[in-house]
Amino acid sequence: MALLRGAEAAADVAGAVIRPFFRAGVTSDLKSDASPVTIADRTAEQAMRAVLSERFPGHGILGEEFGLQNPGSELRWVLDPIDGTRAFITGRPSFGTLIALMDGDTPIIGIIDQPVTGERWVGARGMATRFRGPFGGTAGTRPCPAIARAELGATTPDMFVGPDATKWARLTGSVGRTYYGGDCYTYGLVALGQIDICVDATMKIWDWAALVPVVEGAGGRVTDWNGQPMHPDGDGRTLAVGDPALLPQVLDILAS
Repeated sequence: MALLRGAEAAADVAGAVIRPFFRAGVTSDLKSDASPVTIADRTAEQAMRAVLSERFPGHGILGEEFGLQNPGSELRWVLDPIDGTRAFITGRPSFGTLIALMDGDTPIIGIIDQPVTGERWVGARGMATRFRGPFGGTAGTRPCPAIARAELGATTPDMFVGPDATKWARLTGSVGRTYYGGDCYTYGLVALGQIDICVDATMKIWDWAALVPVVEGAGGRVTDWNGQPMHPDGDGRTLAVGDPALLPQVLDILAS
């Protein structure tokens, strides 16, 4: 399929750009939202844009670093060259490159690529998620119908403020264990059946679009905190579960 081949080619070129910068003393700048950005982020996005523009000149491209081109196109690539820049600049291989293809407001292709470890998740609408990596693992979520036994992940507890902090405390008190860090990598672990729930509160479209086909193609669900499909105009509150039986239990806590 040409679209999947193009998405993987973009992931390949991003990885080739990113790897030489990893643990090489790269400095970072702060963007207007106080999040860090490096030369690796910017160069990798430019490389992906070049690949996708050449292969699909009529498609739109929205990237975290360089905005939107071809805004009138119904098919739009959504790129996050390094999801987890804080992990990248501190030498932790828990970041990833995210590539999604949106058909209108719906993600139809998603890739999570970890360019240092060589792990890659590929999801597409109507297809089972594929995974490759040197450490083993098979794409597919695991059964976990009881929330008290679930493994829960989130990027950081700092994102949960005000009423969200109370909901987060209730959720962490309801599960088996809670882990922090990992950004998109944690969602990849949901798709491998290693973690059962991921919750975040400040996701932009380039943070979540690629995750939807990957997790759902592995048997899980991705929604907002109201149980609705993620939407470009949403509030960034994201929930992923490996076992769909967990969804109403988590939603009940997040809605209370």
